[in-house]
Amino acid sequence: MSQNDLLFLVVTLSLVTSLIVMIARFASSRRRGRGDESDGRAGWWEGPWDDDDRRP
Repeated sequence: MSQNDLLFLVVTLSLVTSLIVMIARFASSRRRGRGDESDGRAGWWEGPWDDDDRRP
């Protein structure tokens, strides 16, 4: 196996892994609640520090 073959395998594996992760994240975001169907949980980017800015 030459160095070019190894580089090709590493790049291909990296691209396939990235594609699988992107598809999995897209599918999980589509599966979560949409609008009124949501269970009221905040997104992963919202932490408890965002609760202070909300008005009652």
